[in-house]
Amino acid sequence: MGIAVTIIIVIIVVVFVALTVKIVPQQRVGVVERLGRFNRLLTPGINILIPIIDQVRTYHDLRIQQANVPPQTVITKDNVQVQIDTIIFYQVTGPEQATYGITDYVYGVRNISTATMRQIIGKMELDETLSGREKISTDIRIALDEATEKWGVRIERVEVIDIKPPLDIQEAMDKQMKAERSKRAIVLEAEAAKQDMILRAEGDKQSKILKAEGDKEARIREAEGLRQAQELEALGQAKAIQAVAEAEKTRIELIRTAGLDDKVLTYRSLEALTDISNGPANKVFIPTKALETLGSIGAIGEMLKGDKKEQG
Repeated sequence: MGIAVTIIIVIIVVVFVALTVKIVPQQRVGVVERLGRFNRLLTPGINILIPIIDQVRTYHDLRIQQANVPPQTVITKDNVQVQIDTIIFYQVTGPEQATYGITDYVYGVRNISTATMRQIIGKMELDETLSGREKISTDIRIALDEATEKWGVRIERVEVIDIKPPLDIQEAMDKQMKAERSKRAIVLEAEAAKQDMILRAEGDKQSKILKAEGDKEARIREAEGLRQAQELEALGQAKAIQAVAEAEKTRIELIRTAGLDDKVLTYRSLEALTDISNGPANKVFIPTKALETLGSIGAIGEMLKGDKKEQG
């Protein structure tokens, strides 16, 4: 009997401790009701309850959760049925509101998401639907935020996973895409040919321009060289004439400085005539006045010889 009583007491103590001490893990909270009314929240760690009087209604995970919305078939503005798959990321921010504000907030989020999706897609055409995933996600998140604010749930993000149009629409879109790609390829090929012709014409034009410029430059340089050569030749002739004139001037000045008179000049003329007459075919005609001076040739010669001796 003593052992049985001890076992019963141990069982009662264990049950009492289990009902009194509650250990809550991190990022979880418990909603405590006292005699059927909300009392407080159990925070992470060790919490003490009054057995039978206090009761944990439910636990909430405060981490970001995800809820997959079943694929929904909706009709676009241009009467095309499309199937849309979405996923919703949410977080419980008010455990009390999430417990007493709605029976099942996950179910409510899915229903509001479906209704909002039908409303949004019904205002969009198929092309807008296929290219407007970001807009659809944003509109659904805004609508869910307004509805779930009273539930203690915050919608973090809504993602449109896939949008599937009917098979015949997909085939038509594939054909259109292929035709568009073929058209784009033809346009690109024509554009490439056009650019090639333009570049070739431009290259030919530049080649002709450069050749003409080269010919022009060559002619200019040739003319410039000819002009410079003529200028140098004329300058050389001018300098030669100037040198001859200077030499003649110097010779005349030397003659004047030597003090030669008319007789000496006459003698020099006769000497020149003598040299001229040395030729067999030369005939020399002496003027009459020159004969008058022939008698004094000997005297002039002696005088010149005397001058040469003095110079020596």
